Amino acid sequence: MTRLPLSRFAAAAAVVAGLAACGSAGPGGQSTGPTPSTRTVPASSAAAASGGTGGGSGGAGAAPGAGAAYPAAAWGQFGNSAAKSGVATGLPAAGHLSVAWRAALDGAVYGQPLVIGQLVIAATENDSLYGLNETTGRVAWRTHLGSPVRLSDLPCGNIDPLGITGTPAYDRDNGLVYALAETAGYRHVLFGLSVSSGTVQVERDIPAPDGQPRYDQQRPALTIEDGRVYIAFGGLYGDCGPYVGSVVGVPASGAGALLSYRVPTAKGGAIWGTAGPVAGPGGTLYVSSGNGAADGGAFDGSDSVTALSPGLTQTGIFAPVTWGQDNANDLDLGSTQPALLPAGTLLAVGKRGTGYLLRASHLGGVGGQIASGSVCKAFGAAAVSGTTVYEPCESSGMKAVSTAGNQLRVLWTGPAGASGSPVLGGGAVWVNNWDSGTLYELNPANGTVRDSVSLGATLPHFASLSLAGSLAFVGTDDGVTAVRGA
Repeated sequence: MTRLPLSRFAAAAAVVAGLAACGSAGPGGQSTGPTPSTRTVPASSAAAASGGTGGGSGGAGAAPGAGAAYPAAAWGQFGNSAAKSGVATGLPAAGHLSVAWRAALDGAVYGQPLVIGQLVIAATENDSLYGLNETTGRVAWRTHLGSPVRLSDLPCGNIDPLGITGTPAYDRDNGLVYALAETAGYRHVLFGLSVSSGTVQVERDIPAPDGQPRYDQQRPALTIEDGRVYIAFGGLYGDCGPYVGSVVGVPASGAGALLSYRVPTAKGGAIWGTAGPVAGPGGTLYVSSGNGAADGGAFDGSDSVTALSPGLTQTGIFAPVTWGQDNANDLDLGSTQPALLPAGTLLAVGKRGTGYLLRASHLGGVGGQIASGSVCKAFGAAAVSGTTVYEPCESSGMKAVSTAGNQLRVLWTGPAGASGSPVLGGGAVWVNNWDSGTLYELNPANGTVRDSVSLGATLPHFASLSLAGSLAFVGTDDGVTAVRGA
C-alpha cells in the first residue's frame, strides 16, 4: 500500500500553491459590482469567554446559559449539528405521511430549511431569506439581500438565478441566522439576520481566496464553530475557469481578520459537498475536495479528505492511491463531505463508489485508510447513527453502511431513485426522490418503505430535509413543503 508522508506532501503542496498563485487568472474572473457595506455586532460574551460554543445553535457544546435570550433551535444548521450527523432526537414516532402546507417563495430552496423557535427559515436563489410560521407556512418576515447572478452572466453552471445555495446556520449565542448570498457582480456576501425579525445585523464581503469569484460557487452549507462562520467554495457546474476550492473563516461578529485555506492545486479541488465543513472534537474541521489539475506525478491535495484546525491550518490529509486516475476521470471524493462517526472514524465516499474508513485523528496520507470497500457513487450528504452511515447514492437508492469492527458492509439499499440526502428521526430514515418529488419514510432496520407522499413539487438536486416535532420540511424548486409524519 502506497502512502505519502505528510512532510513530503507539505513540500509538494508548497510548490503547487506557488504555481497556483503565479498562474491566477486576470480580470475576467474578478468582481464587478460595488463593494457591499460592512455591518458588525459585538462579539457575544459566551463566545468570547469560551472561544465558541462548539455547535452554534445551543446544542450539547453550548456554555451554560449561552443564548438564553434567543430562541432554541430544533434544527439549527445542516444535519442539525456542526458534526452534520443528520439526526433529530426526541421526536414522536413517525407514522402516516401527509402534506401539511406548501409555501410558494420567490425562488428555489436548495438548502435544508432551519427550524428555530416557532419559525422555519428558508433561503432562496433569489437572494431572499424567509421566516415562515412553523404550523401554517405563512410568511412572518422576508428579507431580500441583493440581486442574484443570472445564468447568462456566468461562464457555465446550472442554477438560474444563482443566489443563496448553501444551507444557512444559526448562532444561538447572538440570535443571528447567517447566509452567504452571491449577488450581481460576482460578489459573495455574508449576512447575519435577527432570527426574530429578519433585520440585517452583520454584512461582510467575502473575497474568494482564489481571486476568481466569477468562477466560484458557494454550494456547501455554512458551519458555525469556535465563534466563527465557516464558508466553503467550489466551482460552477461544468468545472469551467481557473477556480480553486477553499474555506474561509469569518468571526461571527462580522469584524476581524478572515481566515482561509485553499486546496494546494493549480486548478479545481472544489469543496462543494452540500453538508459543508464537518466539525469534530477540538473544533477540527473535515472537508472533501474534488478533482484537481494533476492526474499524475506529485500529489496536489485534491481528491482528498483534509483536516483543518479552527484557524484553517491543515493538520491531516487522506487521498486514495487512485487519486491520479480519479482526477483524470472525474471520480473524486468531492461529491460528499466525510461522515463523522462517534468512534473517532470518518467514512468518505465519492464518485468512484469506493468507501474509505479513516481515523479522524490521523488521516494517513495517500492510501492511509483503515478499510475500504464498494459502496455506491455518492452525491449529497450522509447521516450517521452509531456505527451505521446512511449514504446518498446517485442511481441505486440510498444505502445503509455498517462500519462495525472497522469493516465496511452494505446492510440494505433503499427504494430506487431515492437519491436525496437522508436524515434520521422518529425511529425512521427519511429520504426523497428529487426527480419524482416523493418523500419516503423507511424502516432503519432493513430499508423497507413504511410510507411515502408526493410533495406536489419538483426538488433541486441533492435535496434534503429537516425534522422538528411531527413535521418534515423540504426545500423545493419554488419554496418549502411541510409534511406531517405522525
